[in-house]
Parts: sequence; C-alpha cells; structure tokens
Amino acid sequence: MENLKNYIETNKERFLNELFNLLRIPSISSSEDHKGDMIKTAELIKQSLLNVGVDKAEVCPTEGNPVVLAEKFINASLPTVVVYGHYDVQPEGDLELWKTPPYEPTIVGDQIYARGANDDKGQLFMHVKALEFMLRNNELPCNVKFMIEGEEEIGSPNLYKFAKENKERLKGDVILVSDTAMIANDIPSIDVGLRGLAYVEVKVQGPNRDLHSGVFGGAVANPLNVLCQMVASLTDENNQITIPGFYDDVLIVSDSDRAEMAKAPFDIDEYKSDLGLKEVYGEKGYTTNERTGIRPSLDLNGIWGGYIKEGAKTVLPEKAHAKISMRLVPNQDPDKIAELFAKHFKAIAPPYVEVEVKPLHGGNAYISPTDSIGFIAASKAMEKTFGVKPIPTRSGGSIPIIAYFEKELGMKSILMGFGLETDAIHSPNEHYGLFNFFKGIETIPYFYRNFTELFLRK
Repeated sequence: MENLKNYIETNKERFLNELFNLLRIPSISSSEDHKGDMIKTAELIKQSLLNVGVDKAEVCPTEGNPVVLAEKFINASLPTVVVYGHYDVQPEGDLELWKTPPYEPTIVGDQIYARGANDDKGQLFMHVKALEFMLRNNELPCNVKFMIEGEEEIGSPNLYKFAKENKERLKGDVILVSDTAMIANDIPSIDVGLRGLAYVEVKVQGPNRDLHSGVFGGAVANPLNVLCQMVASLTDENNQITIPGFYDDVLIVSDSDRAEMAKAPFDIDEYKSDLGLKEVYGEKGYTTNERTGIRPSLDLNGIWGGYIKEGAKTVLPEKAHAKISMRLVPNQDPDKIAELFAKHFKAIAPPYVEVEVKPLHGGNAYISPTDSIGFIAASKAMEKTFGVKPIPTRSGGSIPIIAYFEKELGMKSILMGFGLETDAIHSPNEHYGLFNFFKGIETIPYFYRNFTELFLRK
C-alpha cells in the first residue's frame, strides 16, 4: 500500500467536496418533515458506492427510512467485512448557538463544522473513500459489504426486523463500525464496550385544562412542579438511582479491571475546562471514566409544559412531559429496566395527578473481546498509521443495534472510531477534524489487510 498516502493527498479536495454534498442534506430521522431528505441521502450514498466500484448497491425500503446495501465480491474463500454506519443525524437545535450554518459545511482552522460531520456521515464516508483506494489500486484483499441505515439516532426501530429478514444478504465474518471516539489524536484508542439504553417519555396530568395560577395556585397541584419533584427523587445524594431492582443485574467490574482502565490517559482539569465546569459530578465512589464506562446512569433529556414563549402568562398547566434516558451496562436488560422505571414512576406519583410512561427505544450494552482477530486487526492498523498502539476503552455512549447484530447475525463488531469527545456530536457546532477524516481513510485499508491475513491463518 505504498501509494496510499499519496492517493489521499492527491484526492483531498475531491474527498471533501463529496463529503460536503452529503453533509448539506438535513437527514433528520426524528422528523417526518425530512422524509424526502432521508431518501435523497440514501440515494447519494448508493451512488457514491457505485462510483467507487462495488458490484451492486441498493436502497432497500423499510417501514421507516431505507437501508443502503452494497457489496464487492472477490472470492468465496476469503473473509467478508461488513461495514455498518448511519446517514441520519440529530436535529440541529438552537440555530443561534451555531457559529456556522449546520447544513453548510465550513472548514474553520483544521475542523469541518456541520451537523453529521462526525456522527456519522464523516466517519461513514471514510469507509467509502478507503474502499475507493483499495479498488482502484487493486488492494482489496477480501469481500466487503455495506449496511448503512437511516434510523440510528432514533434507536434503529426498523433495522432489527430488516437484519433478521436479510441474514443471508448480510452474512459476513466481522462488522466494522466507525461511530465512536478516540482519546486524542496522539493517543489512539478502540472502544471495546458500549453502554445500553432504555429511553422513555413520561406525562404527568393534572387538571382538565390550564388554570390561572393566581386563582388556583396553591389549591391545585401543578403538574410541572410534581414532575420536577418526581424526577429529582430518581437519584439520591450519592447520585445512585433509586428505582427498586435497577442495579440487580449490573455487572460489577473487578478491582484489577478498574486498575487497567485507570491507566488510560485522562486529564480531569482539561476535561472540566473543555466543558466549562467548575467541578465534575456523578456516582460516589467512581471516577469520571468509570461513571461513563462501567456504571449505569439516569438523565432528564428534556422537559416541557405550560407557557414558555416570550412575555408572561401566569398559567398553571394541565400537564407536563419529560424524556428520560437510562444508560445501561452489561447484563441489564433494557425492556426490564423500562418496566421497572414505569412501575416505580407510577408508584411515586401523588394521588392528585395521573402518570403515563411510554417506552421509546433501547438496546443492550455491548462488550467486544480484545483477543478476537477483529480487534487485533484494528489495533495493528491503528498502530501502523498512528505510530503507537491504541488503548482499549469503554464508551459511555450507545449504539443499540450492535448487540443485536451479534445475537442475530453471529458477528462481532469492531468499534474503530476516529472522532474525539470534543467534537460536539448531538450539540451545536458539531465538527470533525481534517486530520481524523484523512487518518481514518489511511487506516481502514490496513484493517482489511490485517483481518484477511489473520482469518486465513486460523
């Protein structure tokens, strides 16, 4: 692969222009208003894969947003790498907080600013361009398939059924994913664990209409006040979750494993400075990295009700709503946790309100062994291009479909991401480093070569 770096350097501008075309489409899966944008994005990815030389590519309909499937077949005796990614993005949020337009990709310094720049269009597109290099330079050592969905940001509700119904088409030997982060550009890392997720929406109903807060205030319970009190009671003074049975199945990490985790470089002052914090917060008895890597959490993601527009309206609202996410660790079942939450939340509701709990989506936690040939192939690939061996880490985030892939498709997933925690994914001013984008394109071909060599030695 002597030509790899030169190929990237020669085609840098074209790679970025093609990526920018993808980033300009507001493919927001949580909004029906963007249904056309989802199809447009899927078609663009399909065409991009056909342009680099896959044998076939298809936009496959689901009950929701389509899945893009593509493949390049070399030889039945060779292994097959299945690349998974997603083309949907989070809503842009408050436009006033963006320094540049979210759907007009802009290079500021050495960063690409746009919604989806990192999560996951930028990281996904690295795989398209890495495949381009391998095919045009006769360097692809194995078979490859692409499975690109448009619903990851809303829990992949239709990919579960799609994967089950298309097991033969998706058959392979390993799943390669770039949708995670590294420790730093000079400290590469590979995630070997993801937290699971149980995500719910709650409603607290009070009177049968909005009421005047002067005439009725103090005599009728305010659903917003009640909701805030109920949510506040879900964690105690040590930031432990108070739902009965919540911790029953939590996998306890040994002291020796915690000591190994602690070896990963982490600057708490830099962490606080980057986030604008005076102090960190979390479950007593655990470090910041442990709180996001090996412990579950519960967070209020949004709350609404009453009057929130400009000016004053002294109203006591009839109802209040909230969205709550619970990040889970190995052995915790998201359906069980959602049921425990619903039972507890209804039990703590005072008699002057009625409560509804609606599960939205979830998924199991995932652990990838470090002795698999997939992990070894990824580790050697990153060591080759970064010049230093990557550190195994556990991510606090979730990709709910990953655990299902192993269960249904029988393949391990390798989480070889190139983003950084500072890239502001899901936030205003999401960005992705030019270094990271091009380093991903450089590294991915080595994974293919390493994995094929190790597979054939088995």
